Amino acid sequence: MTDLNPPASFRAVLRLSATAVAACALAATSALLTGCGSSAGAGSSGGQTITLYNGQHEQTTDGLVAAFEKQSGISVQIRSDGEDTLANLIAVQGGHSPADVIYTENSPALEFLQGKGLLTATDPATLAQTPSRYNSPQNDWVGVSGRVSVLMYNPSMIAKSQLPTSVLQLADPRYQGKLAFAPSETDFQPIVTSVLKTYGQAKTLQWLQGIKSNAAGHIDADNETVTNEINRGAVAFGVINQYYWYRLKYQVGASSMHSQLAYFAPGDPGYVINVSGAAVLKSSKHQAAAQKFLAFLVSKQGQQILGDSSTAEQSFEYPLASGVTTSAPETPFGQLQPNPITVGDFGDGSTAIALLRQAGLL
Repeated sequence: MTDLNPPASFRAVLRLSATAVAACALAATSALLTGCGSSAGAGSSGGQTITLYNGQHEQTTDGLVAAFEKQSGISVQIRSDGEDTLANLIAVQGGHSPADVIYTENSPALEFLQGKGLLTATDPATLAQTPSRYNSPQNDWVGVSGRVSVLMYNPSMIAKSQLPTSVLQLADPRYQGKLAFAPSETDFQPIVTSVLKTYGQAKTLQWLQGIKSNAAGHIDADNETVTNEINRGAVAFGVINQYYWYRLKYQVGASSMHSQLAYFAPGDPGYVINVSGAAVLKSSKHQAAAQKFLAFLVSKQGQQILGDSSTAEQSFEYPLASGVTTSAPETPFGQLQPNPITVGDFGDGSTAIALLRQAGLL
């Protein structure tokens, strides 16, 4: 794996400036990372406290942490930010990071840290709870939940029969002005990598330039914006992970949903499973407690929190471990037909980012 300097290995526009990263790194001797970014979570109540760098959606993590604290008696100090920002921060902090655990939305951030030798091996019993294809190829992180890339569309603006069936068709000129996507979201990087693995660098770059042209005016900062734009009829369709649509439906109600979901053709490079995972840092001073947190995430209790759509967390992600299935009315995980690309193939995302930059999308 190429050893990239941290700022060059993730998004071009980070949520922390270089100055802020440096300030946070300077604060690494403080276990609570006081005064550097947004921190939340329970303080120590006389027992042990671990620090969690959280790149997942905050409501999901808050629900998991609350249940873990109640079960274990271990307190968790949460620092939430973009997974790319947190991974870069850990790379800067190195062995002085106050973090014990990092929890991310996608696997490339974890592979980036693994490549720098900053993660420790996950307990074998924890890894055994999740199918091995969703875990670290080096056993340094565990897969917790999954999301699938889908097409979201507004039927009043485009018929399902007119949607692309292949991700390459997103660059077709007939979709000029009809497409929305969020290239700076780390969720989009695995799709780029999947296209790259299938078609090569030259064709992938040409494809990115095509979708940039088609999405002019709707190249958004995040998937929430893409989802809202499509639902209100500002643009015809876009590419998201499925759970954004289900979360919007929960928030606004079924009567306010003016959009639907569709899939690329089975096995298409645009039809990918993104894996959210967690890892213990090698520098953690609380190895046993940190490993307990990872074990909880993939335990039946932790997975049920992710899978239960009636809870306040409203994850709408697919539980990957302990045999738990989602209670949401989604396509069952076992019935999905994604491209067979692996988390190992996704790597650290650096090649995808380089191509996105070359296409002028970052």
